[in-house]
Amino acid sequence: AAKGPAPHLRRSGGAATVKTMLLEWCRARTRGYPNVDVQNFSGSWGSGLAFCALLHSFFPDAFDFAALEPSARRDNFALAFATAEERAGCAPLLEVEDMVRLPVPDAKCVYTYVQELYRCLVAKGLVKTKKR
Repeated sequence: AAKGPAPHLRRSGGAATVKTMLLEWCRARTRGYPNVDVQNFSGSWGSGLAFCALLHSFFPDAFDFAALEPSARRDNFALAFATAEERAGCAPLLEVEDMVRLPVPDAKCVYTYVQELYRCLVAKGLVKTKKR
């Protein structure tokens, strides 16, 4: 049985394939959101809006995405992480201060967080996975 943060994404091909699948999932969930273009697990997440869009796609009643500003990084990260914890039960693996300190977020940190969020959404039944 597959183990780890996103066991349902496990396929033959190893970690690179899982990472690609998770990135594609993020891209699909956030497509159409203004000022969000997920291309990687670093710079694409720098304004906090990609996190907000991903969460808004599951919890549209949690906040008004249209009211968010790309320049309000601290507020965007705080909103996203609080929503993930409250609505999805996602552990607070990232700190707002750490995210705003760096102009470009650390890809490993973002990837780990997104894996945990995915795992939590699967556990809540909000993400359907293919049964083997």
